[in-house]
Amino acid sequence: MASSYQHSHTVHSLLCHLFSHQTFPTKCPQVIINFQNIETLEEHGINANDLQKLKDAGYHTIESIAHATIRKLSEVKGISEAKVNKLKDIVRAMVPSEFKTAADALEDRKAMVTLSTGSVELDKLLEGGIETGSITEVFGEFRTGKTQLCHTLCVTCQLAVTDGGAEGKAMYIDTEGTFRPERLQAIAERFNMDPIATLENVAYARAHNSEHQMELLKTAAAILSQDRYALIVVDSATALFRTDYSGRGELSERQMQMAQFLRQLTRLGEEFGVAILITNQVVANPDGMSFAKDSTKPIGGNIIAHASTTRLRMRKGRGENRICTVFDSPTLPEADAQFAVGPKGIQDAVE
Repeated sequence: MASSYQHSHTVHSLLCHLFSHQTFPTKCPQVIINFQNIETLEEHGINANDLQKLKDAGYHTIESIAHATIRKLSEVKGISEAKVNKLKDIVRAMVPSEFKTAADALEDRKAMVTLSTGSVELDKLLEGGIETGSITEVFGEFRTGKTQLCHTLCVTCQLAVTDGGAEGKAMYIDTEGTFRPERLQAIAERFNMDPIATLENVAYARAHNSEHQMELLKTAAAILSQDRYALIVVDSATALFRTDYSGRGELSERQMQMAQFLRQLTRLGEEFGVAILITNQVVANPDGMSFAKDSTKPIGGNIIAHASTTRLRMRKGRGENRICTVFDSPTLPEADAQFAVGPKGIQDAVE
């Protein structure tokens, strides 16, 4: 099959063409695309009308169908149970879902790209930077550098792999009105990149309520299936759920909706190999003592704790310096790193 998005197909020439207007090095390192476009199913007897119905429901890749439950697929208007079973039989043969050895899993981990944060010490703490393919949660009080990290990564993800990037575009879902394109221009100039071209490579959307926030992920899936993206930012992931569902009576519904949103984000990260960065707010911890070093806790409870692969706590240091602590991670040790917040994004700490 001659599809550009075929499983494990190297997109060297495609990436060089996509970013020919950007100041990337002439030698493009290998970047692997691990998804197959849904149009491939036409070759297996699925008609174009049915494919359009699936796309309208947010399914744009073979993997998205393979990972969806039969019950979810049956909810797509116009797709009968017989068609769902046929679809499942086809994609089962196209997407490997069996056991593999730990050695193979290790090789997959070695091939994983990380995105530089803009600070040498912070990158060291994270063993290279923000992981692609999983959710990283950043939480802390206001003015601790959460949104600045989001802006910096929107620029660094466009750098060459050898420079701490992933040669991809960025997607920014803003729920609190904190996105500032002029900040991206300043950060781009710092990295000797064309500011206008850098802004062109960032897709931005303002979410107005939690339902709209969820709907934007459907649109995101369509965009991701058509172009090379390296990062999805949701700043903040929890704010709209807090305001749309208030009081103890709606807590259960809030947690369920938030869990669905985070599950969808996780799927996008795994499917398209993008880094997912979400910010989270903190509240006073009634269990903590007031004189403790940090008497706050991230909101969202176990739902957000289980969805996030890596959790980072930000807090204020001296002056413009900030401290990042690895709060929870399957691979990183619990440790701190200092960095600074400046007009050109996340930088090394100042004395």
